[in-house]
Amino acid sequence: MGRLIAIIAPILILVVLGIGGVIAVSAMKPEPEKNDEPRVGLNVFAEQVQTGSLTITVEAQGEVRPKREIMVAPQISGRVTYVSPDFVDGGFITRGQVLVRVEPADYELAVVRARSVVASAEQGLAREVAEAQLAQKDLDDLGLTDASPLARREPQLAEARAALDAAKAQLAEAELSLNRTAVIAPFDGRVRDRMTDIGQFVSPGQSLGNIFATDVVEVALPLKDADLGQLGLPIAFSASPEQPGPRVEFNATVGGKPRIWVGEIVRTGAAINSQTRQINVFAELKDPFGAGADDGAPMAPGLFVNARIQGETIGNVMIAPRASLRGDDRLFIGDPRSGKLSIRTVDVAYSDRDGAYLRSGVEPGELAVTSPIQAAFDGMSITVLERLPDGTVKVHGEQKKPAAETEAIAKAGTTEGGEGSAQ
Repeated sequence: MGRLIAIIAPILILVVLGIGGVIAVSAMKPEPEKNDEPRVGLNVFAEQVQTGSLTITVEAQGEVRPKREIMVAPQISGRVTYVSPDFVDGGFITRGQVLVRVEPADYELAVVRARSVVASAEQGLAREVAEAQLAQKDLDDLGLTDASPLARREPQLAEARAALDAAKAQLAEAELSLNRTAVIAPFDGRVRDRMTDIGQFVSPGQSLGNIFATDVVEVALPLKDADLGQLGLPIAFSASPEQPGPRVEFNATVGGKPRIWVGEIVRTGAAINSQTRQINVFAELKDPFGAGADDGAPMAPGLFVNARIQGETIGNVMIAPRASLRGDDRLFIGDPRSGKLSIRTVDVAYSDRDGAYLRSGVEPGELAVTSPIQAAFDGMSITVLERLPDGTVKVHGEQKKPAAETEAIAKAGTTEGGEGSAQ
């Protein structure tokens, strides 16, 4: 028994000393320092969702054309004796102005001959009237009441009257041909081109040039059915004072400077194009060379313009950056407090390069993520870098960080955001 105690006692002493040493070392171990580092997660840029109103716009392109353009042609034949100095390519013309005059001598002689025929017919009618009166007096003297129309000279009188009417018609025709020796502008406008000159013999219907009216120009803008729906335009639309068409802003570069003109939609096309499945809407600009010009620059025919058609206005919508919209109806939202990604399904009213306009799915002030994220999932850990209005970047989820390190994170996020686009 004594020997057993002598063996166990040293072992117990060593065990007690070992346990006591471990406890002493643990007691003397310093407390670990708290880590002030931010939550670990992918750095992403985000911008706040705003509220506002939305005016839907649809963009299209088209060529400017005059609403009225005609070919100048004579109605009679003859040699050209006069051409207006304004009847040149690019010339301005006014309504009633003589553009071209055909030699009138032959037509003046025809008027003289026609007047002579009229005078002869008037004399013949007067003679027949007198003879008819004498015949009727003779019949009355004889007491005849049932005499034939021939005895009363009624057919002769009708023939004389018809001859006078025909002579007058010939005179009117001769005078009309004489008046047509002057080719007159039917409206205020400009000359597109001229194809005649003094001394040329012209025939009826021969082209002398082309002119167009400057009161109105129009642009045919092809739109898809969805665009018509956004604008609220039916296929059979025609503008009226009670239902005016949408406002249209045209823009193009003229003379090296950007120009803007403002017109309106006046009607839609009659049918849908079977190849493109689009329908034309027609926009007009009034007085393009006068009041409708942009600082003296007209929206001239032949010019290719871009058009922004203004549709209806929707109030109280949420506005998110366009880059934050993924697909058709998904939005990435960053929670700065939890450092988590939230993938939302939103109701998109409209989207363009300026932003995504949402009816529901987010709240104002939430942070919409604009950076691209590979293999994103709901609840993913992120570090939100908010772009502030003054251009600075606020890093959420940190308490204190050296300025140099914050700047490095911002630059990294900028590089990452700049390489991506909305999905």
